[in-house]
Amino acid sequence: MMGKSKFGDLEAQEPERSRLHTAAAECVSDEALAHLKSYKYSSIDKSLISRYILKHYWNGFVELLPLWLAPNMVTLLGFFFILGNVALLEVVMPDLVGPVLNHGQRGRETSAENRDIKRARHGIDSLNCTLGSLLETAAMGYGATKTGTFTALIPCLPMFFSTWETYHTHTLYLGYFNGPTEGLILACSIMLISGYYGPGVWSLPVADYFGHPEIFGTYSMRELWVPILIFSFFTAHLPACVTNVVKARREKNLPVAPVFLEWTPMVVFTGATGAWLYSPYSTLLKGNHLCLFCLTMSFVFGRMTTKIILAHLTRQPFPYWTVLITPLVGGAVLANLPFVGFTPFDANTEYYYLWAYFVFAFVVYFRWAFL
Repeated sequence: MMGKSKFGDLEAQEPERSRLHTAAAECVSDEALAHLKSYKYSSIDKSLISRYILKHYWNGFVELLPLWLAPNMVTLLGFFFILGNVALLEVVMPDLVGPVLNHGQRGRETSAENRDIKRARHGIDSLNCTLGSLLETAAMGYGATKTGTFTALIPCLPMFFSTWETYHTHTLYLGYFNGPTEGLILACSIMLISGYYGPGVWSLPVADYFGHPEIFGTYSMRELWVPILIFSFFTAHLPACVTNVVKARREKNLPVAPVFLEWTPMVVFTGATGAWLYSPYSTLLKGNHLCLFCLTMSFVFGRMTTKIILAHLTRQPFPYWTVLITPLVGGAVLANLPFVGFTPFDANTEYYYLWAYFVFAFVVYFRWAFL
C-alpha cells in the first residue's frame, strides 16, 4: 500500500517536473514569474543633450501620438522604419557602396516603463543593433568588407555589456555620452553628411578638414574609423559597465570573479563571427552577402540579450548560451577547415548554409518570442 502511494506520488509529480524543466529552460517558471510583481524600472541618464534638449522633443512628440497606441507598438513602428530602410538599401544600393539616400530618424517613447515595455523595447533594440548599423556601413561606403563588417556588428558589444550590467545592478545606466542619445545623433549626422557630400568624403585625408597634418598625416576617416570605435568602447563604455557590476556585487557581499564567465556568449559570438567572415577561405564578403549575415545575426544577438533581460526581470540564473550561437560556431569551423588540411567549401555551399542558418534563427527566435 505504501509502495503504491509512493508510486502515485511520483506519477503525480512527473508532469510537474516536466513542466518546471521546460519552464526553467525558457526562464518562465511560476517561481520566476512571481518576481515580476516586485519589479520596478530603474534608470540613470546623465546625458546633457537628453536632459536639456531632447527631453522637450520627446515630450512634444508624445502629444502627436494617440493615447490608445501602446508604448510597445510605438517602439515596434520605429523598428518597421529600420526594416523598410534595410529593404530599400537592398533595392537601391545592394553593394553597400554606391550613392546614399537620406534616412529617417528613429522614434523614442517617453511614457512610463514597466516590465513588458522593457522586455519588448530591449528585444527590438537588440534586433536593431545589426540592422541600423548596416545602414551606417552603406552610408560610409564601406560595402561588404572587413571594415564594413566591423561597423555593422560593433554595436552588439556595448549593447551586450549594458544588458549584462543591468542584470547585476538592476538599473539601466546611460552615461554622459551614450549610444541611444549621442551615438544615434552621431550616426544620423554621418548619414546626412554622406547624403550631401557622398560616401567618398570619408576617404579624404582628415587633415584636409582640420589641418595639422603633423598629427593626422595622410590618414582618412576610413582608416581611423575602426581604431576610433575600439578606443571609444574600451575607454568610454566597458570600464563603466565593469565598475558598476563590481560595485553591485560587493554591496551584496557576492564574489566578483564568476561574473566574468558571463562574457562567454559574447566572446564566442564575436570570435566566431570574426573567424568566419575574416577567414581567407570564406566567400560571404566576396559574394556581397553581408546584409543576409546581419539579418541572421539580428535574431541571434536578439535572443541572446533578450534572454539576459528576461532572466534579470525574473531573477533567474544568467543564461550562458543560446542554441542560435551553435550554427555560428559551425560556420566558423567550416570556413577554416582548409587550415587543417580539408578541402574548402565552395561559395554556393557556404551561401546555402547561411540561408539555412537565417531560416533556423528566424523560426527559433519567433517560437521563443511567442512562448
